[in-house]
Amino acid sequence: MTYIEQTVDYLRERGFESPEIGIILGTGLGKLPDEVEILAEVSYNHIPHFPTATVEFHKGKLIYGNLEGKKVVIMQGRFHLYEGYDFLDVTYPVRIMNRLGIKKLLVSNAAGAINLDFKKGDIMLIDDHINLLGGSPLAFKGVSKTGDRFVDMSCPYDKKMSEKIEAIAKRNDIALHKGIYASVKGPQLETRAEYRYLKIIGADAVGMSTVPEIIVANHLKLPVVAVSVLTDECDPDDLQEVDVQSILDMSAKAEPKMIKLFKELIADLEV
Repeated sequence: MTYIEQTVDYLRERGFESPEIGIILGTGLGKLPDEVEILAEVSYNHIPHFPTATVEFHKGKLIYGNLEGKKVVIMQGRFHLYEGYDFLDVTYPVRIMNRLGIKKLLVSNAAGAINLDFKKGDIMLIDDHINLLGGSPLAFKGVSKTGDRFVDMSCPYDKKMSEKIEAIAKRNDIALHKGIYASVKGPQLETRAEYRYLKIIGADAVGMSTVPEIIVANHLKLPVVAVSVLTDECDPDDLQEVDVQSILDMSAKAEPKMIKLFKELIADLEV
């Protein structure tokens, strides 16, 4: 029996039956489960072969329940390369949620605004991304047993779900930008020169996650959509000092808009 099968069996025994939608919550974005009728939950460190969240502000729970008439499985806390994990660890939960049966994946993150027309507290729908992590979650022996090795990435974010999110934002008067997300390893924040570089290569926002999960979702032919909560403004000509607490505070302030978008999207999805 493979690691994935052991993990899935463990979760099914604890009530994680036939989820329809998977959700990954990013830094400071942990309140969506408050909206869920929770049927089962388990800490990451109890799940066989599951990584354990080592960042103190990531709670580290897998939650299963009802939200807007759908069965959802929620990652309350994700994994990052900067914690010392590899690409397989970071994306293992996506493979687990897919094997459990999800048909759609929703992803959120906290990011810095490279595009100076975007302001902290705003939301950005990710339209495309730039992988600056120095590797791929598909670069391992035997990857073709689980999906295509050479995955097409011409449209990594599902158009239909993205269009629905744009319509929901418009209907609710939520300012929603659309842009390109650059993923870097971290954990240090960027220098002024690095912010200039990111702007030159076309990034609108920068963060330390998401891209590996998106690549694996495409590998698994799992439709995925992602939004960034913009927590700081990355102006290299007037760069303000930023600490983790200020990022968390801004995430919490903007989170209700992200929750509104996700809830109405889930209600509108056919799975």
